[in-house]
Amino acid sequence: MEQKSDIAIADEARLLPIREVADKLGIGDSVLPWGRAKAKVDCAEIAAARPEANGKLILVTAVSPTPAGEGKTTTTIGLGDALNRIGKRAAMCLREPSLGPCFGMKGGATGGGHSQVVPMADINLHFTGDFHAITTAHNLLAALVDNHLHWGAEPELDPERIAWRRVIDMNDRALRRVRIGIGAGSSGSSGKTSGTPRNSGFDITSTSEIMAIFCLAQDLAELQQRLGAIVVGYCREGKPVTAAELRAPGSMTALLRDALSPNLVQTLENNPAFIHGGPFANIAHGCNSVIATRTALRLADYVVTEAGFGSDLGAEKFFNIKCRSAGFAPDAAVLVATVKALKMHGGVPRQELHGEDCAAVTRGCANLGQHLAILERFGVPALVAVNRHANDSDAEVAAIVEYCREAGVAAVESRHWAEGGVGAVELAQSVVELADSGSANFRLLYEDGLDLWEKTRRIAQTIYGAEDIAAPPEVRDEFARLQGSGYGEFPVCMAKTQYSFSTDPKLLGAPKGHTVEIREVRLAVGAGFVIPICGTIMTMPGLSKSPSAHGIHVAADGTVAGLG
Repeated sequence: MEQKSDIAIADEARLLPIREVADKLGIGDSVLPWGRAKAKVDCAEIAAARPEANGKLILVTAVSPTPAGEGKTTTTIGLGDALNRIGKRAAMCLREPSLGPCFGMKGGATGGGHSQVVPMADINLHFTGDFHAITTAHNLLAALVDNHLHWGAEPELDPERIAWRRVIDMNDRALRRVRIGIGAGSSGSSGKTSGTPRNSGFDITSTSEIMAIFCLAQDLAELQQRLGAIVVGYCREGKPVTAAELRAPGSMTALLRDALSPNLVQTLENNPAFIHGGPFANIAHGCNSVIATRTALRLADYVVTEAGFGSDLGAEKFFNIKCRSAGFAPDAAVLVATVKALKMHGGVPRQELHGEDCAAVTRGCANLGQHLAILERFGVPALVAVNRHANDSDAEVAAIVEYCREAGVAAVESRHWAEGGVGAVELAQSVVELADSGSANFRLLYEDGLDLWEKTRRIAQTIYGAEDIAAPPEVRDEFARLQGSGYGEFPVCMAKTQYSFSTDPKLLGAPKGHTVEIREVRLAVGAGFVIPICGTIMTMPGLSKSPSAHGIHVAADGTVAGLG
């Protein structure tokens, strides 16, 4: 029998009215419905009623991603459903999908099979408008920067040292580098130009500093304060100019006010899921909002969240940036692996993954082992979830389980994609046992006082297995300038390919002794971190030769087809 598509399964779901979903967490009166199946949540009201956030925090991460897919979001949802199925009060915290991947190569980000959050099309497309609010606030600041230049206002910005680019929530390589402020103005014959001509560019919204601020701010007041701290550029003498000096934070906060309330939806099994914020983990910090996570910890006994891509990116930033900022201490981690992904890390080409190859699985487990070592370095107890697919052989799954047994880590087979929560019950039971064991001893990778270059080196050597880091002299000078300008205590947010521990996306497995090349470093004062940009990673992706957009259409009955 032909397997139904994700969107076909989602369209058949029987959704509860969103207040009934909220009632499962005791907050039916603290939600503002956004249609029948979505809602915004009044976090201030919940915080006043339940000031303690005592839930167990469980992070779901994965091996280094491959085109074969790992199912991290699917596992997060399946685990949440399974926890509720075994009688635990559990909630999920996920990121909002970006339109870039939805219409690009990756597709939607609402899970898959019988472990999805719904309404799937709504969430993957415009949802409650949070991404639009963030994009608009970002570009409002860009407009205010160029208006400041146009009128020659004080402090006088150097047009050659403007750091603030524009953003759009779409993959569009043609916008990576643009020249703005050219052409005749509205007066035509007067000779006025359309602003100050200068070189600039666009990034995707998920990389915006405002997205990071949105996800790290703990309330509206902190949001506005962080927005004001954004450095938009520099004066000719080198002094930084902030958004506050352009009188921008008030209007930006007005655009973001409603968006800052987390979104509540449900799984196919009608369990609560918070979806809020959407930074990528390869070119941003890759975690959902602090506000949503803390709200969930106030309401649920177990909160299952995810961080983007593998543990070298999303989990490292979850620990070193999000937990450092918010004071969270995770109780357990789940590392997701699939047979196909480990085969690819073991050297099998994608087109040959269908055949049984236990030796390749075992070779690929070197990647799994390095990810387990990363989690151990942070003092977070972990287990491995083997996301089972129909074509996986028992022997291949057994090879993963045996590798984990020898490494002293439990590995649990899970069939949530095909069976929903019931297929992840054993995983849920194991996670509860691990989270309740008290064995977590969470610790950060580096202290605030370590200088920026050494923080970057420690991540490269300890997390990526690199020999060292390297950068051109002008980038080393910029590190030194940032260090000497009072930003030395910031954490670092690495921008690097997700496909490898190295900066070469084709170098799979667990490479050692490589050098992490840093081509640029950016400052994000409002977010509170610096961003070393490594290798050839781009902050504005491009579309593939055959993007997902080609297969999406609207049926005669108005439903969206081909999404997911």
